[in-house]
Amino acid sequence: MSITDYLNPRALSGRTAFVTGGGSGINLGIGEALASLGANVAICGRTQERLDTGRAALEARGAKVFTAIADVRDDAALAAAMAASRAALGPIDFLVCGAAGNFMAPAEAISAKGFRTVVEIDLLGAFNAASAAFEQLKETRGSILFVSGGQSFVPFAFQAHVGAAKAGIDNLMTNLALEWGRYGIRANSIVPGPIAGTEGMKRMGGDAGEAMWRAMTPLGRMGTVAEIGGVAAFLATPLAAYISGARITVDGGQNLTGSSLFNEAIARALPARPG
Repeated sequence: MSITDYLNPRALSGRTAFVTGGGSGINLGIGEALASLGANVAICGRTQERLDTGRAALEARGAKVFTAIADVRDDAALAAAMAASRAALGPIDFLVCGAAGNFMAPAEAISAKGFRTVVEIDLLGAFNAASAAFEQLKETRGSILFVSGGQSFVPFAFQAHVGAAKAGIDNLMTNLALEWGRYGIRANSIVPGPIAGTEGMKRMGGDAGEAMWRAMTPLGRMGTVAEIGGVAAFLATPLAAYISGARITVDGGQNLTGSSLFNEAIARALPARPG
């Protein structure tokens, strides 16, 4: 399946996307989908190696590409990256806030530093990106896509820090959709489910956990990066011009079954807790 089988390969021609954490995984997949529809794509991240890999993948789709090393927790570095992106590719039309962090830990074992790190990467990073892009998005009447997670509305054991961060992202999204709509700026969230071959899945059970995720998902299979990219690309096109403030779940119905199988499996895998 190719996105260009369903959407015009020039649908985003002349548009510019900026993707945080865009050097790998779901975020790179979103960038590739946008590139396939003609968009120029800027990506930022913390490691040059991943950015180089991302550049090659995006250029293979025909995109003009800009990369910048920037930690989303550093608002000044992010603002500088977006200014340089504008000089290279033009003003941002579509911002993807995708940078994220995660680890497994019982709530009582999460340190203040660990909790703060995840919240700063996910939530503060999303705010920093939106804030830095605001003037460009105002100019283009563009849109923002926040990459959220099922933990924002389904409790998962050992994910208290992630759930708090993702719930904050979804709330931030609705507030920006409300406040920035007057400037023609749309804001939405996408909630990926269990997506095969991603870093997130490695942290949420790995290859051994795929059977568990399939059992937890009504459609009975893992999702693909391309399926997330397709929905994200749709939201970037004029087809979605009247969609704002929406949380779009792309998880094969997994959220409908809850998290009990995951909770039991991870509890068995983690070291025994005292008491």
